[in-house]
Amino acid sequence: MPVNVSTQFTADVENYIADKTLPIARRQLVVYQFGDPLELPKGRGTTYTATRFNRVPLPFAPLSEGVPPVGQTMTFVQVSATALQWGDKITLTDVAELTIKHPLFQKAIELIGLQAGETLERNTFNNLMATTQVNFVNSRANRAALVSGDVINTFELIRARATLDTLGAIRFDSADPTDTKKDAGAGEPEASNSPRNMSHYVSVMHTLVEADFTQNSDVKLAWSYSDLYRLYNDEAGEWGGIRFCRSNLVPTFTAMAQIGGSAVSGGTFGAGTYYIVVTASDTQNQYESQIAPVSSGIVLTANQAISVVLPSKPGFTYNVYVGTTTTPTNLGLSSAGPTSGPMTGQATQLAPGTTVTITGAGVAQMPPSTPPASGLTVYPMWVFGRGAYGQVMLDDISTTYLTGADKSDPLNQQRVVGWKVMYGTIILNQMFMCMIESVSAFKATFDATAA
Repeated sequence: MPVNVSTQFTADVENYIADKTLPIARRQLVVYQFGDPLELPKGRGTTYTATRFNRVPLPFAPLSEGVPPVGQTMTFVQVSATALQWGDKITLTDVAELTIKHPLFQKAIELIGLQAGETLERNTFNNLMATTQVNFVNSRANRAALVSGDVINTFELIRARATLDTLGAIRFDSADPTDTKKDAGAGEPEASNSPRNMSHYVSVMHTLVEADFTQNSDVKLAWSYSDLYRLYNDEAGEWGGIRFCRSNLVPTFTAMAQIGGSAVSGGTFGAGTYYIVVTASDTQNQYESQIAPVSSGIVLTANQAISVVLPSKPGFTYNVYVGTTTTPTNLGLSSAGPTSGPMTGQATQLAPGTTVTITGAGVAQMPPSTPPASGLTVYPMWVFGRGAYGQVMLDDISTTYLTGADKSDPLNQQRVVGWKVMYGTIILNQMFMCMIESVSAFKATFDATAA
């Protein structure tokens, strides 16, 4: 007896695709908001300069009768930042819009919006890595000296807060720092007794560092009571005069194995001994999150180049720095690098698993600080007061939605969604902020980069 089974009719099966698309991983955007908003007027170039006058020394002795003081010399310091243009686009065809189930143009708008905000956040973190006041947990000498177990603790946060207080950093929600007179008998307004109105510093930490901090019983108790008084997006809680915000966009640093190079012909180097440092940037956030130790010396004769075999780890591109000392200060030059844009010909965005030739020294740029010990991932966190850094805006974020025909697309075959912004992050006062580097006791047993 013939039996008709389902496999006979697979050609007549209509595949089902759900109308609703799945959510994507969430990024916690917190650090951009704490920069002072600064405007760079149009028509005044791209450089923003901030000026701070220094205090004059206090008088050493009382005045002599009838004798005027010698007087003091006023001094000032200036800091500058350059506004750079950032942006990106997604281009779709009319055929894609006509044939694909989900609304591609609408999805492109959503994704471009996410990318714009995350770019500002990522760039802010990159700029804050220039913080000069850096502590390493348990008073380690540097990043490479950190060992397993050097997790964030209450001592480090108390030290950071006390240091900022000592240096005179201005707290958020504090009184006007120029108003030095206070009526001791007048008391405080009733509302100021609320924890929401108390002056504080702010810390931004990685989500895994937050997990380390919550292991302290005092912190657990304090954060359970501060749940009702949170002020900021993704605030974890308040402790010791610091409000803590978590972010999964905080950069991290992991060591790679040392990568060397060999002398080959076809370069522009002069005769001498050269050193290279290879770093890896993740393809999603473009952080240089993996760092190789500096290579051994590579001896070149005149007009030789350096051949480098790159690791083959997927999800990363590679950068090669070169110099005549063990602290290279230039990207290398390589035809394997970008072919357009400001980094054309530089040894950056290099494909994994390839052998590249470094023909000379490129633009001045230093790699991230030294790698941590093998097998460890290091997490920076920041504690800062008001006015530590600013966001210099020359041209605010603008978006474009090009859906009509024009001379370059006369048949209206393309849809373009894009955004751009021209701005820069400026560190206004190094004394108003500090960075603490630590490892974490928490590590996923799965590949977190897969998200």
